Amino acid sequence: MIIHILAGGPIDLLPHLETYHNDQVIWVGVDRGVYTLLSKKIIPKMAFGDFDSVSEEELQEIEKKVERIVRHVPEKDETDMELALSWALNQEPEKIRIFGATGGRLDHMFGNIQLLIQAIQSKFFKDIEIIDRQNIIFVKKPGAYAIEKLDEKKYVSFIPISHEVRGLTLKGFKYPLTNRHIEVGSTLCISNEILNDFGTFSFSNGILMIIRSSD
Repeated sequence: MIIHILAGGPIDLLPHLETYHNDQVIWVGVDRGVYTLLSKKIIPKMAFGDFDSVSEEELQEIEKKVERIVRHVPEKDETDMELALSWALNQEPEKIRIFGATGGRLDHMFGNIQLLIQAIQSKFFKDIEIIDRQNIIFVKKPGAYAIEKLDEKKYVSFIPISHEVRGLTLKGFKYPLTNRHIEVGSTLCISNEILNDFGTFSFSNGILMIIRSSD
């Protein structure tokens, strides 16, 4: 099972959602993202939000077409995205992709990225990606990983989001590394490139954010 979550970020930053849509995917809409899904003829299984970003007419359409709606008042401790991601994690899917979570308000964008860090501590954590038209963002715990070359997103950046990432080794990259310790704030690993079909990265301690980008 794969779960896709669409938040209410700028539509012009979304990838083509239709390419991510198939019968094996469960869609979840968050606030205005619910209406965006409906406009693309995708019916979400779940909807979360206070829906203060949709018109009354749009809300009526949401209530008519979506069977399971979780509504909350705006004054709450969790964001709508946090509630949706928590539900998704508890379904124990193979993968979660999040769209519409970047661009627009920076506080929303950084809050959504923070959720990746929070989610990696969950016992249900699998693979979670934030995807927009230009970027793919994900986080990893210590380990060894292979990463495939993507011609449309050729730049790969490695950003420490714990106090320190220790033992970072990059192989098959334009700028390789061997057993380096990278502290928060370092720009050493920005805008690298995979040389052949695959590269590998590994590290022994910390939490690492990987961003794959196009120009």
